[in-house]
Amino acid sequence: MQRVILGTAGHIDHGKTTLLKALTGTDCDRWAEEKARGITIDIGFAHLEADDLQVGFIDVPGHERFLHNALAGLGGIRLALLVVAADEGVKPQTREHVAICSLLGIPRAIVALTKTDLADADLTELARMEVEELLETTPFAGAAIYPVSSTKGDGIDTLRDALIQAARETSTETPASLPLRLPVDRAFHLKGLGVVITGTLITGTLKVGDSVEVLAAGTEADTARIRSIQVHGEARPTAQAGERTALQLTGVDLNDVGRGTQLVQQGVLRPSKTLCARFTLLADAPEPIDRFVPIRLHLYSTETVGTLRPLDGVLEPGESGLVEIRLAEPVVAIRGDRFIIRRPSPAFTLGGGEVLDPHWRRRRGKLLETALVALPDDDRALRLWVGETSERGLATADLTHRLGTSRSEIESRLNGQVEAGKLIRVDPGRGTRYLSPGVVQRVMTKGKRVLGDYLAQDRLSRGMPKAQFVGSLLHPKARDMADTYLKWLVAESVLVVTGDVVNPPGRTVELTHEESTLARDLLAAVESEGLTPPSPAEFAARLDTKPQIVEGVVRYLLDQGKLVTIPGGLILSSVAIDNLRSDIADAGWEAFGIGEFKNRFGFSRKWAIPLLEHLDSIGATRRVGDKRQLVGR
Repeated sequence: MQRVILGTAGHIDHGKTTLLKALTGTDCDRWAEEKARGITIDIGFAHLEADDLQVGFIDVPGHERFLHNALAGLGGIRLALLVVAADEGVKPQTREHVAICSLLGIPRAIVALTKTDLADADLTELARMEVEELLETTPFAGAAIYPVSSTKGDGIDTLRDALIQAARETSTETPASLPLRLPVDRAFHLKGLGVVITGTLITGTLKVGDSVEVLAAGTEADTARIRSIQVHGEARPTAQAGERTALQLTGVDLNDVGRGTQLVQQGVLRPSKTLCARFTLLADAPEPIDRFVPIRLHLYSTETVGTLRPLDGVLEPGESGLVEIRLAEPVVAIRGDRFIIRRPSPAFTLGGGEVLDPHWRRRRGKLLETALVALPDDDRALRLWVGETSERGLATADLTHRLGTSRSEIESRLNGQVEAGKLIRVDPGRGTRYLSPGVVQRVMTKGKRVLGDYLAQDRLSRGMPKAQFVGSLLHPKARDMADTYLKWLVAESVLVVTGDVVNPPGRTVELTHEESTLARDLLAAVESEGLTPPSPAEFAARLDTKPQIVEGVVRYLLDQGKLVTIPGGLILSSVAIDNLRSDIADAGWEAFGIGEFKNRFGFSRKWAIPLLEHLDSIGATRRVGDKRQLVGR
């Protein structure tokens, strides 16, 4: 079945509600106050079916005071029914509603000239000419105009047939794979049933028993379960995108699901308080916008206040440009959502547009320029978002809250960019990631610099510790990508990995003549004094040599295995440790304690404990309770 949502538009008292009753048999005025006053205050609903077509009607109030209610119903409609009274012609709210329908990107409109029974032929023709002139500069230029009398029934069948045909031509199939999204426009409590909400299912499907996420401004996400579903008053096991739906919910309170709430697939969408959008300032706006101005945002059934500013100079009336919108309360939006902006006081429609980035973050200078160029284009926007994740890369799940589409669709688009050579796809072991080639190149360049800086400071080291290199190279959130980047660095001959160190390819460590002499003298001094050698600082003082030169030589000898470091930072020769192991073996102990060890070799506790811990660490001794045993060599 094809499904289309149609919304009315037009000035107050031009007969929108009466016309829908004539077309569908349903009175869309639900409240006693509406019936008593004879005006529509809130949105109402009706429907009709023709073979395999289902048309849902949303009737909106025409009075300017209730425009906020009208905007709650106009979001997401595919066909507009503009209603103009033949005896009055185009009025202020006619113009404002047409402007709003244009800004919302509604693809098609049909015009009904109502109350023809109250106007003669000349007056009806004058009203037709006014409508044609009004629509001439809008996307609805050339829209069909049908004169009708809702009370007498004149032209109603012809208009109904035209609406059905237009609905068939306007209908587009919404993929069932798209994530669930339902903006709530009504919520109430029914005795014996509990919380009931209504709304138009924008994307996705719903089934009885499904769990959904409830996202509302200023509150934590709640989880609700669908207990029952009705579509146009008929109980259903499922609801499809494009249908007006009433849901009985469990697991949430009525206060959690008012107008403006969205029911969404769990874990897909996130609210945001800062948007970047393409915005059109209406030609009759009172003044240009060149700084932050107070606004009221209307997006589907959500309404909230905030501020708006142009991102690229002054925005003159009638012009379009990119803007930043900051909101007092978060909204649930995705790229491509249409919205309306009104001035809070005095109330006035300023314009509207399309969300480009629902999770915008402030940028300056070159970063802002790059974003402003990229965001209007779908593929470039993808590459912008990937690039902003830097070396961590971006997973398909990271884009669902921006695009509101299925992961398979996002992955297909990203892979298209990979095939075009614009992105790089990797699998670091925790799911596929996408990287910008520019980011990879920056990591390569940074890797050379980090390794070079380290070796310049420690020329005699056997290499840079791999863990230290990764820590200097990658952001903590990208550390799980370390193996991938190391493989690339090796493949590009930036470095080689040997055990736990990294080096430039072909690097060798060679001592200068002065350093060779110093190393020989230092090693001889350490070996000659056995287990109580001088510290490097003491040795530097003896030879009147710079401490940093001695430290470099010591590290070189440590890397060569000729010196060893024991706990506490004490440095001994490998020969001294070998001699100590032999002396312990000569003692003939089956097991020995610290006291016996100290007395036998004349060590203080300062030396005895670190020596024993070192012997334990290299497997020369084994601790058994308070004693140690010598392990065979």
